[in-house]
Amino acid sequence: MASQGPATPSALYNMITIPEAQQIVLKETNCLPSVSVTLREAQGCILAEDAQAPEDVPPFPASIKDGYAVVASDGPGEYVVAFSAHAGHEQPQLESGSVAYITTGAPVPHGADAVVQIENTEQLPDRQDGEKRIKIVKAAARAGEDIRPVGSDIKRGQAVLQAGDVLAPPEIGILATVGAAKVQVHRAPSVAVLSTGDEVVEPTTVKLEAGQIRDANRAMLVAASQQAGAKVMDLGIARDTEGHVEACLQKAINAQVDVLLTTGGVSMGEKDFIKPLLEQHGKVHFGKVKMKPGKPLTFATIDVDANGGKRRMLVFGLPGNPVSSIVTFNLVVLPALRKMAGWQHPELRRIHVRTTQDLKLDAERPEYHRATVHWTKPPKVPESHIGGEFSAVSTGGQISSRLLSMRAANALLELPAAAGTIPKGSMVSALLVSDLNMMPMSEHLTFTASPAHYQYEAKFEGFSQD
Repeated sequence: MASQGPATPSALYNMITIPEAQQIVLKETNCLPSVSVTLREAQGCILAEDAQAPEDVPPFPASIKDGYAVVASDGPGEYVVAFSAHAGHEQPQLESGSVAYITTGAPVPHGADAVVQIENTEQLPDRQDGEKRIKIVKAAARAGEDIRPVGSDIKRGQAVLQAGDVLAPPEIGILATVGAAKVQVHRAPSVAVLSTGDEVVEPTTVKLEAGQIRDANRAMLVAASQQAGAKVMDLGIARDTEGHVEACLQKAINAQVDVLLTTGGVSMGEKDFIKPLLEQHGKVHFGKVKMKPGKPLTFATIDVDANGGKRRMLVFGLPGNPVSSIVTFNLVVLPALRKMAGWQHPELRRIHVRTTQDLKLDAERPEYHRATVHWTKPPKVPESHIGGEFSAVSTGGQISSRLLSMRAANALLELPAAAGTIPKGSMVSALLVSDLNMMPMSEHLTFTASPAHYQYEAKFEGFSQD
């Protein structure tokens, strides 16, 4: 008698849309608790609490330029240089009728109320007693000129960063400025990655036997998870037996990871064990998504014992085809990892792009078409036009096994389920899946070097593409 296949084949799940799947996943995903880290560990983390300044910045009146500290009312003329004021040192009192040489960032001496930059002075011969003299050619126009007042950058008690801010290098510099050597950030999610299938072998395999393929998915998903800021555990390859797959699932549970990613074993084959095992251990929220590629995408939650209580592990059963695997990771897993890490808006960013070729549509399912987005000059505008728009170039054949279609792809074009084609030159929406700093260089962008550019551009405001 023929095998009847797994207990819960994909056919038993209602098909939902990607927006519905994303909504379900984010609803089931919680922000992770905070941990204390040093500034060297904080890069890319999300701040869990506001950071406040304990004192004014600068904490003293500071010189903006190299020059001479003066009494503004003294005006132009010849002056003795009473002393030098350098950054990092306390300064003596400056008397009216004299000046003090001062360096950028140094405290302005008591008695001085302005700084005259060196360019507005002339050096004079020293006096016989060795005292240095200068001539102020252009005096300070007002008291306070070229001085940063106390607290002009940051006020004492000011919240310099808010909970939810991403800690990039400038934010880490701000934290260092206010003395926040340790900060509370949301813990990075931990992710376990598991491949399944008797046909899958390690990438180190030199000679493939009949029916074997090297495991691209696991290496790719480990890298994608790490890029998202997660700490990753490699569970290896599970063979096509229910016992081995279940043992690997239990290993992820015992490791107390936040997320388990599996690839393969989620379709309708007799050796697709992922969905039945997830049903046994937890709750499957969806097991089939109306999309191309990635229809068998599965999401489940498992509540497991931890430290006398319960914690939730998210499980994503990703399709086995490499493109389907990475596309569904970007669309559904990545927003969840971002929310766990504390992102206030974890969704993928959407832009509008102009197509550079005809794109065939699928009448049955919406397609997430891999493309390379770059900035170009719009069609039918003057050569001197300084504006631009995003254009999208398809990465070629979109079959779900062709991983080359993800090479250099920085966006997924959101193509509707419909008959026919989208013609070249159409505007479509696209979801960004990579840093635009890596997009192709444009030959058409010019530097807006003068106000004349803006005046000229105003003449073409609201131009038509037709």
